[in-house]
Amino acid sequence: MGSAQSLKRIIDAIGDAIIENKEYLTDLDRPIGDSDHGFNMAKGFSVVKQKLPDMDNESVENLLKTVAMALISTVGGASGPLYGTAFLQASKVMKGKDEIGREDVVAIFEEATQGVAKRGKSHQGEKTMLDALIPATETLKAEIAAGAPLAEAFEKAAQSALEGVEYTKTIIATKGRASYLGERSIGHQDPGATSSYIIIDTVAKALSGG
Repeated sequence: MGSAQSLKRIIDAIGDAIIENKEYLTDLDRPIGDSDHGFNMAKGFSVVKQKLPDMDNESVENLLKTVAMALISTVGGASGPLYGTAFLQASKVMKGKDEIGREDVVAIFEEATQGVAKRGKSHQGEKTMLDALIPATETLKAEIAAGAPLAEAFEKAAQSALEGVEYTKTIIATKGRASYLGERSIGHQDPGATSSYIIIDTVAKALSGG
């Protein structure tokens, strides 16, 4: 993923993708959540995008930390703390490093995913963002270990995340407001898993020049 400038462009693209999908994510949240996931995420990433122009000389670590703090302070509900934790854990991986190497990418996703699991006291199969993040991280790790180009590794990771999103339609929610619905949550797609997929897919597209 390269330098801080490259990361800035990717974060900016993520912000655009989340804002573009604001209504879609909120529609997904309406039947099983608080009807605000898309609006909250768009609000947070709008603040992130506003901060980016002033961060030309910041390190990778500080860029990721700034994203984390912006999301924690502006995104309501569980999403702010969870996504904020993910970016905060990612920033710790990059402490003292100028470039994001291939091994760093794996470490970033592993630490971010573990941070989300710990913060949310959740695991795969509970109809949460982890159902996209965990398979995506596993695929990314395997592809990078096999020597795949980074863009290709992210494309396959995004596909795994999308499969995880589809999987959330088939299971009962056991976390958050959706858990109140019990079996009635089956058939509904998890909005958190969907926003996680959007983020990973945006990285894949940015790396492939799309």
